[in-house]
Amino acid sequence: MNFLRKLFRSFQESDKDKQINKQPVNLSLDDSFVHHFINKGGKFLYSTKIDEVTVNLNHILVENNWNEVVCNDFDLLTLLKKTKVKVVPTFKTGIPVFIPCEHLIANSGEILLSSNQIGGNKLPSLSDDFIVYATTSQLVKNIGEGLTGIKMNFKGNIPTNICSIKKYVISEVDDILSHGNSNSKNLYLLLFEDL
Repeated sequence: MNFLRKLFRSFQESDKDKQINKQPVNLSLDDSFVHHFINKGGKFLYSTKIDEVTVNLNHILVENNWNEVVCNDFDLLTLLKKTKVKVVPTFKTGIPVFIPCEHLIANSGEILLSSNQIGGNKLPSLSDDFIVYATTSQLVKNIGEGLTGIKMNFKGNIPTNICSIKKYVISEVDDILSHGNSNSKNLYLLLFEDL
């Protein structure tokens, strides 16, 4: 009987362990973003060299058997030149999209976009497949800081159509509040360390 009592005590959480688990954990911006992003089903590839970004991009294209991609960003077009994919300059349903972003939102794992990336298009009308290029300097704590960043970066010419991708797994079930307005995408994030 004494043996069973000791065995059950070892499985019970001590008061000290309970207090430790109740304490808030303060993560850095990048750790917080990655935690939330992965919990929402996002896939990301981290790179410290621009050549690694190109290699990772090529792996994504081959893995998904994508032969063409929508891209209208001049800087990203130079990355695509090193791949064997056909580049389409305008958005078309069913063709994966390769774009940069405005900011990465750490406290929610969202990706903030604007008309600079998607023009006047609404997210639900675009392809379900996205590849987003971002840098670690684009990490911000919350949406408020992201909007402030956009305002500071584009003084006098603030972009319109500001939105965020919130989920990274395509769901067949529409929430009654977001019927026809789903911001969920099958998304790959190419994150480049620039700090």
